[in-house]
Amino acid sequence: MKDLLIRTAKRTGLVDAEQLAKFLEENSGQGRLDEALLNCPYFTEDVVLKLFAEALGWEFLPEISAKAVPVEFIEAVPATYAQHHYLIGIKCETDDGELTVVLSKPLDANALDNVSKMTGLPVKAAISTRAAITAVIDVAYEQRTTVIEEVAEALDSQNLDQLVDEVATSDDLLDVVNRPPVIRLVNDVLFRALQLRASDIHVHPYETKIQIRYRVDGILYDTLSLNRNVLPLIISRIKVMAGMDIAERRLPQDGRCSVRLGQREVDLRISTVPTSYGERSVLRLLDKSTGLFALHELGLWDDDLKKFDSLLNRSHGVIFVTGPTGSGKSTTLYACLNRINSAEKNVITIEDPIEYQLGGISQIQVASKKGMTFATSLRHVLRQDPDVIMVGEVRDIETARMAIQSSLTGHLVFSTLHTNDSAGAVSRLLDLGVEPYLASSSLIAIIAQRLVRKVCPHCKKVVEPTPHELRELGLGDVKRSGSAEDGGRFFVGEGCEKCFQTGYRGRTGIYEMLMISEEIQDMIYKRETAGAMKKIALDAGMQTLRMDGARKVLAGVTTISEVLRVTQADVM
Repeated sequence: MKDLLIRTAKRTGLVDAEQLAKFLEENSGQGRLDEALLNCPYFTEDVVLKLFAEALGWEFLPEISAKAVPVEFIEAVPATYAQHHYLIGIKCETDDGELTVVLSKPLDANALDNVSKMTGLPVKAAISTRAAITAVIDVAYEQRTTVIEEVAEALDSQNLDQLVDEVATSDDLLDVVNRPPVIRLVNDVLFRALQLRASDIHVHPYETKIQIRYRVDGILYDTLSLNRNVLPLIISRIKVMAGMDIAERRLPQDGRCSVRLGQREVDLRISTVPTSYGERSVLRLLDKSTGLFALHELGLWDDDLKKFDSLLNRSHGVIFVTGPTGSGKSTTLYACLNRINSAEKNVITIEDPIEYQLGGISQIQVASKKGMTFATSLRHVLRQDPDVIMVGEVRDIETARMAIQSSLTGHLVFSTLHTNDSAGAVSRLLDLGVEPYLASSSLIAIIAQRLVRKVCPHCKKVVEPTPHELRELGLGDVKRSGSAEDGGRFFVGEGCEKCFQTGYRGRTGIYEMLMISEEIQDMIYKRETAGAMKKIALDAGMQTLRMDGARKVLAGVTTISEVLRVTQADVM
């Protein structure tokens, strides 16, 4: 084999034949030839695999399509086996019943034989890189149909007491072979949630059944009903995953853990509470592989982006992001911090909990039970010479006062508040007990936001809105017939496989940016009402949440009903 590789290197010029011969001589008798060459520092994996493909007369595949992986391979070969040996099966173009097994270790003959035995098909070999094979394994095994109902039936028919002993940890959601039924059931519930892009899973017990519900794009959907008998098993499995006490059923508990879906890492934040029909559990899913959004990906218009950039370049002041739970406040703050150059500035965050790890930024987890509150953390952070501070949430007067005084001593401070609109945040601060002179001199901007679902691009169609809808949206004076000539088109989604028949796919933000001008500073100092401040801001060109939503409706991004659902009417 060595001589064949050297001859192939001379013939093709893929690698330096002399360097290859020298390496093979030095590493003679040290394990398998392909593994030695793949670990060789002189040659890249790509080049080594192309050399083997030329020498053996096999095909080298730079890319592999997940659609080419047959169901027979997925059902017969466990995901863990494919991942461990870095191999995947694809259909032959000739379709003569033969399976092409794509390897990243060309001389792994045992794996080739094993796949042939598992599938019962004749096989031939091809070669590809580890990265290409790993990517297609994840996608192909994710596309397998889930078997929740079958597993639930198996659970119902077995001795439940015996199965409680089988509740144990599992690493990969794709690894369902030889797992106890309860683990397969919980893994499949999580797996289906990730397929549907769900942010939360609710396990809700009723008198006669358990309802599994998924929150997709902010809306809860009932997806599965199970026999009530399996509730203790499911809750026990979830508690084991999150490191909770499975014997404690009368008190609420919180926990967290990570699961893998192939190469994807997903964080779970888990909460259980006792109810009259048994324990209820909610799992929040944070998919690390989706990464953080950049500021320009949040749905801001160009004029708002310019305002944002001017705020991020300020050296001191307080910027509040407001909105209800689940309106994307944390995502916006993370995007702001990502935009700030952490190489030149010392950025520190105080969070509860830390949702995503940010490179080059120090993140502190609040631990109220140990006396590490937002206020005490902030006091210590100020001794760390920060330039930019993010406080997860202002909940009390002490935190509010500390955040504002931090800005007055030359720090840029970001935080969140729970209010309905931007002007309401000022009233909230004053109600907490912050002195008007402190609030007026430190605030530089307040951003209110909501999330609206985007029209599915695969099934959208043009519709004509009713006059009532146009009036509600603030477009009553404009005749919009749904035609492009009139200056705007209104779309809705009909519902298709891509959006799971909802007509929506993904979400975007709508924003209301209140820039604190000298006039508004003066109004804060005089304790003017939120309505009066909002009127001045509107005269200065501020767009309310509903106005921003209307712009996105006219741009074909979302629907009228979505904007009306998440915003209030603009009443001055």
